[in-house]
Amino acid sequence: QVQLVESGGGLVQTGGSLRLSCAASGRTISSYSMGWFRQAPGEEREFVAVISWSGGPTYYSDFVKGRFTISRDNAKNTVYLQMSSLKPEDTAVYYCALSTIYPATRPLEYSYWGQGTQVTVSS
Repeated sequence: QVQLVESGGGLVQTGGSLRLSCAASGRTISSYSMGWFRQAPGEEREFVAVISWSGGPTYYSDFVKGRFTISRDNAKNTVYLQMSSLKPEDTAVYYCALSTIYPATRPLEYSYWGQGTQVTVSS
């Protein structure tokens, strides 16, 4: 099994920045794609970004492209999401997840999920 734990969320002002971390345990993640999703209250979980097992190819949703950066440190078994120029519409619970394929943009393509971390952007 693999366990994923997100951290780094919080309350920020519009235009601010946050870096989310996803620490994995129980299994090394070097052979898997890792993605970030977010879910606002009453809305469906939506894709944010994914990074391949090689750490090179990445893919982003249009609404975060140019503002968010996904990265990974396989030696630390950790995935990151650097968020900048945050907007109120970025407010959501952010989840990291593991997939065996790349690119994967649908929740059903991911096998393991963290518990999420809350990001709130004030307007």
